Amino acid sequence: MSHTLDAIVVANRRGKQQGITSICSAHPLVLEAACERALADDMPLLVEATCNQVNQEGGYTGMTPADFRDAVEAIAVRVGLPVERLILGGDHLGPSPWQALPAEQAMARAEAMVAAYAAADFEKLHLDASMPCADDPGMLDDATVAYRAARLARVAEDAAGEGRDRLRYVVGTEVPVPGGAQEHLDILAVTDTRDLQATLETHRNVFAEEDLEAAWRRVRAVVVQPGVEFGHTEVVDFVPEAAAELSRAIDAWPDLVFEAHSTDYQIPQAYRELVACHFAILKVGPALTFATREALFALDRIAEEAPDVRWPVPLRETLEAEMLAEPRYWAAYYEGDEAQQRFARAYSLSDRSRYYWARPKVAEAVEALFSALSASPIPPTLISQYLPAQYAAVRRGELAVEPRALVRHRIVETLADYAAACRPSH
Repeated sequence: MSHTLDAIVVANRRGKQQGITSICSAHPLVLEAACERALADDMPLLVEATCNQVNQEGGYTGMTPADFRDAVEAIAVRVGLPVERLILGGDHLGPSPWQALPAEQAMARAEAMVAAYAAADFEKLHLDASMPCADDPGMLDDATVAYRAARLARVAEDAAGEGRDRLRYVVGTEVPVPGGAQEHLDILAVTDTRDLQATLETHRNVFAEEDLEAAWRRVRAVVVQPGVEFGHTEVVDFVPEAAAELSRAIDAWPDLVFEAHSTDYQIPQAYRELVACHFAILKVGPALTFATREALFALDRIAEEAPDVRWPVPLRETLEAEMLAEPRYWAAYYEGDEAQQRFARAYSLSDRSRYYWARPKVAEAVEALFSALSASPIPPTLISQYLPAQYAAVRRGELAVEPRALVRHRIVETLADYAAACRPSH
């Protein structure tokens, strides 16, 4: 399906309102909803895993690239989305998970990871070797980043073998570290066009020097900062005028578009404007698990209040206990006193709770919640109280009163804004 990305790039560069949403989540409910949305819209589905989330050592999900591929494909088959419509991607593929090691050791592990992604039929690979390792200076220069990216590209090409022509690459990295946005927002500077030019020219020259011209011809996007971000409770909105010069600068690179990270929580108009400004790949992750969490908490309250539902331990209590028992995924991000941290664990836009839904106790609690609410009819007035948009869909006959379906519908609401912005114009 690599030709799908090519077609999107060509159409976008010709001025059409066309792009693609990148689903950056391993949550089964998010993936189910994304498959449903892609099926309904008759559009391709791009699903990406990050280097920390999925790698040859398991990542924080416990999945290798092959495991992740199998899991996503199984969900697609169950929902009815043809597997041929799936595009799998790897995000921030580089030494990030092993930065505490010396550069050569970290890069060796990064090469093993990229090889695993390429061998597992992932097609879209974001090569990101920008992060300094233990024996590196505080900031790497463009040439070092490009040479390391070229090393990763060579490994991917070799691992893909005769299927290497399906690979499409993304370079650049003017985004927060993989796994979470910066938590305290300053004024965001849009990428300087001189920095864009330097990044692309350096990568192109290094790929040529390393006899990787064929791989360079399959680079389809560059990651830049369009001026969007989110923190705990605030969102920095896209301002097209601020990114106008950057948008024009891509004209010099006819085979490329921009990839925009951290587009979560933007207003619908912003997504359309981003795509129009050649930010044709819109990555979203925390906003989808945030919507999932909203819906699950709503069902939790419904189960507590419904007269015929037996629900002794609220889901939120189970999630909170697991987050407190293993604080490594949130402790460095949530400041303040105990009450402020408790609030952030539940409601921060950075959504660090997304790291805990797969933990056995939490996953079991979610399934128990679904079972409890399926055992007797859910009072419609409680759906109206806690999930009003879903209640409206139920009244219109568009949605079944089934707990899992109610959650997926809430996620699809978020995806709908992306789909509207990326849908091909005629």
